[in-house]
Amino acid sequence: MIMASLQARKGRLRQRYEDQLRLVAGCIPYKFEKNDENKNCKMEKKVLVLMISTPNRDDLVFPKGGWEDDETVSEAACREALEEAGVRGLLDENPLGEWEFRSKSRMNSCNSKEGGCRGYMFALEVTEELESWPEQANYKRIWLSVEEAFKSCRYDWMIDALKKFLLGMNTERTQLCKSADSEDSTAKEHQMYSPSPGCSVKKPSGVHHQLEKSCTNDCVVQV
Repeated sequence: MIMASLQARKGRLRQRYEDQLRLVAGCIPYKFEKNDENKNCKMEKKVLVLMISTPNRDDLVFPKGGWEDDETVSEAACREALEEAGVRGLLDENPLGEWEFRSKSRMNSCNSKEGGCRGYMFALEVTEELESWPEQANYKRIWLSVEEAFKSCRYDWMIDALKKFLLGMNTERTQLCKSADSEDSTAKEHQMYSPSPGCSVKKPSGVHHQLEKSCTNDCVVQV
């Protein structure tokens, strides 16, 4: 099987630390589910968010893990999405933000930075869902509506990250709709005044431009 050649990284020999905090990278994987046609935008799209179960707990979390010293932070986020959730996709290279929190095992410790983490979260548009993945025995993936995802977030930093993700989705949607309206307007003007009937004008939306660079073949970084 394909997964036989893919193994999850173990241990913390290459783990990055800063200010006594363990550096962590993760992502909010998402995909679009097409709904009914909308008069303002050609096709209404519902956003679904992927969360994963955790071993021996009822929590649902976003894929994340240690950022190691032989990879970039975006590569670490892509790797964790593959290892824990079995997904690949298009990663927005701009992080949603950074948050400081404690690992689950140190959640009740408040007297020092021991067990503290600094996490960088990204949005990952899923393009491939693997049937098997390295940590499938420990993590099960669940697709949720945004509303369901908010209800499933146990920690404040997760809620904040999801809010920033949703804000980014709304901003992108507005840009796409404006671009679509502009293209429709340009096409109509062109058909009305152009001396060559049948011509049409198409412009790229400019919202995302895909780079050639790949994150360890697990995702493609977008700007």
